[in-house]
This record gives sequence, structure tokens and C-alpha cells, in this order.
Amino acid sequence: QVQLVESGGGLVQAGGSLRLSCAASGRTFSSYAMGWFRQAPGKERELVAAIMRSGGRTYYTDSVKGRFTVSRDNAKNSVYLQMNSLKPEDTAVYYCAVGGLGTYYADPTSYNLWGQGTQVTVSS
Repeated sequence: QVQLVESGGGLVQAGGSLRLSCAASGRTFSSYAMGWFRQAPGKERELVAAIMRSGGRTYYTDSVKGRFTVSRDNAKNSVYLQMNSLKPEDTAVYYCAVGGLGTYYADPTSYNLWGQGTQVTVSS
């Protein structure tokens, strides 16, 4: 059974840092783009960061550029999101996702497998 499990969320003060991890199981994901989405209450889910299968290229939405860093370890079938200088507006449920084979990593519609999400809350 293919599964994605996120961890690392929590409550942090503005300006603080968190590192999210996503462990994939059930198949090897080294051939697939992987991404991090988030969804705040009352808002649509948005693609926050993505990384192509080799890790050579990354994508970030404008609001997190310079603060968030996405990385992956294909040997561990894992993807990470380092979040620094967190702001209250970063508060959301964060989801790990896997893109379809051969799809474009920066296209949010490419993703078709999701984790259960982890809550990130940033207090002011």
C-alpha cells in the first residue's frame, strides 16, 4: 500500500523554525516529483514548494521564497521542508504529495497522492 506520512508540525512563535518530514512507503519515489502543499482555514490548498525527481530543481511560491527550503533523500524515500522565519500567515495544515510520472514538478495539478497532513501553527 502506497503511503505518505508527514511529521514535524507544531506550534512555534513568529520568527521561529520548523522542519517537516515526509516518509514515503509502498513504492520507490525517486522517479517522481514531490511537493509540499498547505491549506489554511477558509482557503484553497496551495503548492508551497516542490522538487523534481533528481532534486536538481526546486519551486517555491513567492510568499515563502528565501525562508523555506525543500529537499529530498531518495535513498530514504523522503522529502523535507525546512521552514525558517515563520510568520502567522504560514499557519496551515501542510501536506506532502507525489506527482504523477513524467509530470511537471511546479504544476500543482501534477500531484495525485497525498499524506494526511501535519498542522503548523505560528503565533504572533
